[in-house]
Amino acid sequence: MLPESETALKRNLHIDRRRLLGYAAGIMAGVSYGTNPLFGKALMESGVPVMVMLFFRYGFAALFLAVWMLFGKESFRASRREIGVLTLLGILFAGSSITLFCSYEFIPSGLATTLIYLYPVFVALIMVFLRIYPSWQTWLSILATFGGILLLSAPSGGEQIRIPGVLLAIGSALCYSFFLVVVNRSKRIRNVSEHTLTLYSLVTGAALFAIIRRFQGGGMLEGIDTAADWGNLIGLAIVPTMISMLTLAMSSRYIGPTKTAVLGVFEPLTAILIGTFLFGETLTAKMAVGIAICVAAVVFMILKPGNAARKKNN
Repeated sequence: MLPESETALKRNLHIDRRRLLGYAAGIMAGVSYGTNPLFGKALMESGVPVMVMLFFRYGFAALFLAVWMLFGKESFRASRREIGVLTLLGILFAGSSITLFCSYEFIPSGLATTLIYLYPVFVALIMVFLRIYPSWQTWLSILATFGGILLLSAPSGGEQIRIPGVLLAIGSALCYSFFLVVVNRSKRIRNVSEHTLTLYSLVTGAALFAIIRRFQGGGMLEGIDTAADWGNLIGLAIVPTMISMLTLAMSSRYIGPTKTAVLGVFEPLTAILIGTFLFGETLTAKMAVGIAICVAAVVFMILKPGNAARKKNN
């Protein structure tokens, strides 16, 4: 039998390892999701409709993940109770994508990005409602990163802002917030692996996009004419979809949905850097300050994890 001090040391090392993996996964989720413009911009320029793009994005991601699980001899099984929650997660994640794209029709993308980044605030408030209280360091990080996002993506003057677009963007943030909280807090899916969780969510999303496209009318291959289009769809499925969702689920389970939400700031940072270095977009001094604030806030949150006596996973 191990001495009590040695047992406590091993337990603390296990907790620290989970925390480290959680932060790394959260950063990876943000960075991978931020590569959306790398693949999506070319597809939209080719005339691929949004619902077609989202269907193949989720469908290919589900296919690749299923093959990966087959080779790893992982189980696809889920009970009826688990399937219900997994389906809900798929609807929430897909709903976040749909409302985001729809918001672009009413408001500037910069304002949409700012409103969507309200989701760390929503996550924190939901957790407070569940009587799990984020530390003051986490609250400060949320406020600082939101300030950085305002500098990064505030719309220029003279652009029209319509209420439906604002509500859609906020709806996207809410869907994403509830996705993070359900992954972390639902006891029904506690024993479901991140791979299985992600697979069911992807299949649900793909089915939802196919249904919407059916009602819209038009072919499922509209706008997909070249090998480059298929390559971009595959890239979109693997990096900002499959990898992002897997690491997002892992991070939410290891460090909690609130801190995972703050790490989501790496998504707009990555998108901006891709736009600057690959698409020749301008990086202003204001944006550089915004990036610095966001990175400093995340580093502060990671280095100051708060009172360990508080409830875990906040």
